[in-house]
Amino acid sequence: MIISLITSLLLGACSNDTTSKETNNTKVNTVAKEKTEKKAESEKQAPAETVKNEPVAEPKQSQEELAKSLGLELVTVGRVVDGDTIVTSDGRKVRFVGVNTPESTTRHEVYGKEASNYTKSKLEGKQVWLQKDVSSTDRYGRYLRIIWMGVPTNDMDEAEIRSKMYNADLVLNGYAEPSTYPPDVKYSEFFVKFAREAREANKGLWSYGADGTTKGDLDGSSTSKSSGSYSTGSSTSTGSTSSGTDASTSAGTNSEIFQNCTELRKVYPNGVPAGHPAYQAKMDRDKDNYACEQ
Repeated sequence: MIISLITSLLLGACSNDTTSKETNNTKVNTVAKEKTEKKAESEKQAPAETVKNEPVAEPKQSQEELAKSLGLELVTVGRVVDGDTIVTSDGRKVRFVGVNTPESTTRHEVYGKEASNYTKSKLEGKQVWLQKDVSSTDRYGRYLRIIWMGVPTNDMDEAEIRSKMYNADLVLNGYAEPSTYPPDVKYSEFFVKFAREAREANKGLWSYGADGTTKGDLDGSSTSKSSGSYSTGSSTSTGSTSSGTDASTSAGTNSEIFQNCTELRKVYPNGVPAGHPAYQAKMDRDKDNYACEQ
């Protein structure tokens, strides 16, 4: 009896000990599992919180919106007339603001053909952006515009003017002189600065002398200018014409009279604009204020 009682007590103690251990192990496992789950949940939430706290980048302004804010118009260059004049694909004649390349059409100046060929290589058939300064057209009906090869983010930033504006490109590379006609003076100081750089480096037309090969702001003999007096590429002399041509000068009207466009083109190969001494309305068949143009 005693032995049986002792045996029962021992077995009960072992059973209780085992149960206690199992309970403790269960508690430990439960706590560990809870910690693991909390850690995993915390790691899942961390990236979301990080993203939430990061500043959101502002959307960039589109090229179209930027161009509109700067008053730029996208056009295709249909034809190059000379170094500083183009015709758009829709027929508008555009004279570059603030610059003057040597003449290469109705009369020829040194470096004129080079300037004309340079503009052809850069612009003909290309899309460019037109920008008005103050004047819309000159007295010859040509549009006065700045030519941008790309849309600038800031149209008064010198680095962008140097790299994206074609008017500036002509001056920087010695194909044009700065030629300022008020009120279109927005970029005149830049053009004068660029021309001085080109002159010091003897680039292009400046390799022929300190006054270049055409009239402009740095030409020592340049005179004061008024609005709308951009060069037309035509001589404005009202004296006698070259021998062999059938033309006369009217003493009363100070004009040159030609029998027809064939005779006129012997003196002015590309025709003449309205206001020119040789202009006659009857020779302006398309009524664009330019007679006998090619």
